[in-house]
Amino acid sequence: MTKHIPSISQCLEFFDRYEMLDNIRAHSFVVARVAGALVDGLGRTGKALDPLPDLAEVTAGALLHDIAKTLCLHTACHHAEVGQRICIELGYPELGEIVAEHVVLKNFSAESYARGLFGAKEIVFYADKRVCHDQVVPLAQRLDYILERYGDKNPMKEKYIRLNFQRTLDFEKFLFGFLDFPPEEVLLRLSWESPPT
Repeated sequence: MTKHIPSISQCLEFFDRYEMLDNIRAHSFVVARVAGALVDGLGRTGKALDPLPDLAEVTAGALLHDIAKTLCLHTACHHAEVGQRICIELGYPELGEIVAEHVVLKNFSAESYARGLFGAKEIVFYADKRVCHDQVVPLAQRLDYILERYGDKNPMKEKYIRLNFQRTLDFEKFLFGFLDFPPEEVLLRLSWESPPT
């Protein structure tokens, strides 16, 4: 079954429709570039199992992963959940699943990743963790930012955030075992310019 995936220009229209703030747009563009570089790398090495993540789906999912962020800044809603609903309403339920899990993966499958099986959902999840604002950063730096921004000095929240980042570190080890460059070189692999705002 063919998935219904919006083009980049359609994603930009959705940015306008949902009044996405410029800084969130900039973040989304860089997440899409990182995700695209990872998909390109998996295709280039040929080590990962088929089916490889679809580049168009990964790009659209990365561009739309924070589609509800502006709204939720004003209402304190959960932007991943609201973003999923927006994608479903727009007619993109598969993208909704990517958006829903870009903060926390529901099903972390070490066995699948060890075999080289990665989906669009995992690629966008990881790419988002590598981008702080509009800069590609190591996971440790992004963790520091997330703890400061969302931890609220609450030990339970901080524990949950650290557990999620441990999964991200584990995923990074699996993913880069199937790529021909290390995590430190992600920035060097970005190949396309950000779409105009």
